Formats: sequence, structure tokens, C-alpha cells
Amino acid sequence: MGPADPAATDAEVAALVALARARGARTLAIGSGRTVGARASARLIASAWDRVGGATVATITWPETGASWLRQATRFAAAGPDLWVMAGPVTGWAQMTRRLLWSTPWSPARTLATAGIGDPGALALVGLADLDGLAGADADGTSWLVAHDRLVRLTRPEVRR
Repeated sequence: MGPADPAATDAEVAALVALARARGARTLAIGSGRTVGARASARLIASAWDRVGGATVATITWPETGASWLRQATRFAAAGPDLWVMAGPVTGWAQMTRRLLWSTPWSPARTLATAGIGDPGALALVGLADLDGLAGADADGTSWLVAHDRLVRLTRPEVRR
């Protein structure tokens, strides 16, 4: 696992769980790329969600390169969760997200994402205008939201001494 493929941090996972709970979610569908870091992130999120009494209704992966992503997008959207959670890497995430937008009832407003996806360059691959409502967490636990074609940082974690 290299710098382009980090697993989610403890602070990031905690922030994602807090965001999901704040939105009243009981069920999640978790999707990720197939890299070591992405799969580790999906497992960490599912485990943390289970510990707070949530249920994971589906876990799917998608390739970084592919012909269509339609099969994966259809399975991900059909899971019918309260919220979807997505983990990178960025290239596969962008392709999967485009397919979700084009071919399914998936909604970015009902989706949380990991730190790598919250990078302005990553979001630009899909376009902020198409991602309104997408929220997530950075590695330090900062939460973010795409709103009105802008990426907004919402909170900074407390600094404990």
C-alpha cells in the first residue's frame, strides 16, 4: 500500500460513523476500489458501523479500469441502504460515480466518502455540480460537504493535549 492507496484512518472512520448516525442511518452499503487500501477502508468502516449497532446491507468493489462499471453500479444502487459509503482510489471511484449518475437512482446526497475522494481534484473528475450533497471525512476527522458547486469543510476535530 503506497501513498496513493491509504487505508482510512481511525479519525476518518469515526467521523464517517458520526456523520451516518447524525443522518439517522441504520443501514449502509459500502463500495470501494479493489486495492489493498480501499478494501481495508471498507472493512474498517463496516466493522465500526457494526460496533455502533448499524447493519451493512452490501459490500461491493469496482475496478480501477473497466469497460462500463454498470454491473457494479447496479448492485451498489440496488442495495437500498439508508446511506451509501464510498472509498477510493480516485480513478475507479470517478468512473463508478459517473455510471451511478447515468444509470441508477443513486444519490450523492445519501452518500458519504473517504478522504481521498474529498480532494478537490478527485471531485473535479466527476464535477461538483453533479455531486451536491456528497459528504465525507478527511484523514484528521474533518468533515466536508459538496454544496452549491463548492467543497465546504464543516468541522475541525478537537486538538487534545
